[in-house]
Amino acid sequence: MSSIVAVGSLAFDSIETPFGKTDKILGGSANYFSLAASYFAPVRCISVVGEDFPKEHLALLQSRGIDTKGIRTEKGKTFHWSGKYSFDLNEAQTLETCLNVFERFEPEVLDGYRDSEFVFLGNILPSLQARVLSHMRQPKFAAIDTMNFWIEGQRQPLVDVISQCHALIINEAELRQLTKTYNVVQAAQIVRSWGPQILVVKRGEYGAMLFDHGEVFVVPGLPLAEVKDPTGAGDTFAGGFMGYLASQSQFSLSRPVLRQAVVYGCVMASFTVQDFGFKDLLKLTKEQIEERYHRFVDLTSFHLR
Repeated sequence: MSSIVAVGSLAFDSIETPFGKTDKILGGSANYFSLAASYFAPVRCISVVGEDFPKEHLALLQSRGIDTKGIRTEKGKTFHWSGKYSFDLNEAQTLETCLNVFERFEPEVLDGYRDSEFVFLGNILPSLQARVLSHMRQPKFAAIDTMNFWIEGQRQPLVDVISQCHALIINEAELRQLTKTYNVVQAAQIVRSWGPQILVVKRGEYGAMLFDHGEVFVVPGLPLAEVKDPTGAGDTFAGGFMGYLASQSQFSLSRPVLRQAVVYGCVMASFTVQDFGFKDLLKLTKEQIEERYHRFVDLTSFHLR
């Protein structure tokens, strides 16, 4: 089993959906990713928080086997995001973003982290993603995520760091924005021409698509009786995907392994959307994860008569 270095935000989220409202619950890309991945492999987290960040949450991350030595506490307040969703829950309307200590974030890759075989570059400034990647010694697998803000204002630096990664994990709208093309298959070809041989397209309630060495694999979203909050689902997906890859006794990017990783990503995301924040992620058992994995298998299996 290999370890994963994950860089991203630890934050407070204020969220409103048609199914409820919360104020300053714990969130952030590194939080969601690390908690999801920790069910599969050890995680080393790089982030920054303010003095108002609860110490008990850092202890909770540690109890999940997440190495928090890379999380710095600085004078000031923790990153705070406020957003609102309409009934389709596919896209958030940002109401307020207070970067606070995250505005001065300079990620430091501890010496003990540099031999990690897996790297997840969460949604932060592309130059910081590149900085983290440059400090890793020889990662076997590096994946990167991003968002429309960086695509619009930092496109070339973003493309440069994407070109150094093995995989891009991105949602469908942002993929179109990044590649300046509507057709997802053509967009995948453009991304692969930059360097990454693996593209994972997150499609919200419609599941995910995997483009790997010219092949396409599609996983539907799991029909759920209750969906309250999609915040963090994409980062949870990435945690399940990367965690499963890192959990393999022998490193492999074979087609069956990658496809199973995508399904496990969808599994972890499906737990996240059932409640606000990551409440369900904290209560999971391996048995529940496997049971839901097999629900995905049953959902997508069919026999020709």
